[in-house]
Amino acid sequence: MAHATLTLTMPDEVWIQQISTAYPESTFRVLAAVPGSETGFALVRIAGSSVPDIVESMDDHSQITELSLAQWSDNEATVHFETTAPLLMFSARESGMPIELPVEIQDGEATIEVTGSRKRLSELADQLETFGLRYRIEHVRERLHESQVLSERQLEVIAAAVDAGYYDTPRCCSLTELAGDLDIAKSTCSETLHRAEEAVIKRFVENLPNIDDEGPLEEQIASQ
Repeated sequence: MAHATLTLTMPDEVWIQQISTAYPESTFRVLAAVPGSETGFALVRIAGSSVPDIVESMDDHSQITELSLAQWSDNEATVHFETTAPLLMFSARESGMPIELPVEIQDGEATIEVTGSRKRLSELADQLETFGLRYRIEHVRERLHESQVLSERQLEVIAAAVDAGYYDTPRCCSLTELAGDLDIAKSTCSETLHRAEEAVIKRFVENLPNIDDEGPLEEQIASQ
C-alpha cells in the first residue's frame, strides 16, 4: 500500500485556478466533496482578507452553477457549491483512488494525499493528465499496517526495541539489554525480533512495483 503526497496545478481555464491566483494570500480548504455525473459538489472554507470579493467572484463565475453560504465573516466563509469543472473529483472517481480530505488550495496549487495500491496511484496520475492537471510527487512511501502484519507480542517487542535505541546507528542498546528490559530470554527476544522483521520486510517487498512494467509514473515513484 503506497501513501503519496502530490502538489497539483489546475488548468488556467478552471475557476479555482483563476480565483485563487487572483487572491494568492487566501486559502481554500475543501472539507467535503462528491462528484456527480457531469458536475461536482463541495463544501469549502475560504480564509483571507478578501473573502467577500472571492465569494462574489465565485458566484459570478460561469463554472459555478449554484452557491450558498453556510458561514460568513469578513475574513472567513464556508460555502457549498456546484461546479461544472470538478477536475480533481473526476480524476479521483475515474482512477478509483480516494483523495484524503481536507485539501488546501492556495495561489493555484493544491496539495493532496492519497493511499492505495501503486496501480491505482498510476491510474490517478493518468487521470490528472487527462483532465489537464499538472502535478509533482513530493514523496511516496509504503504504508504498512503493523497491526495486520505483526502479532501483539511482536509489536510490543519491536516498540521496546525502537524506544531503547536497538535500531539506532550506532546501536544504543544490545540484544542482551533489550531482553533484560523485557524480562525474557535473549534467544526468545532474538527470535521474536527476527520474525517481526521478516514479516515487515516481506510486506514491504510485496508492495514494490514490478520493475519490468514501470512507466513514467512508476519511475518517479521508484526514485522517491
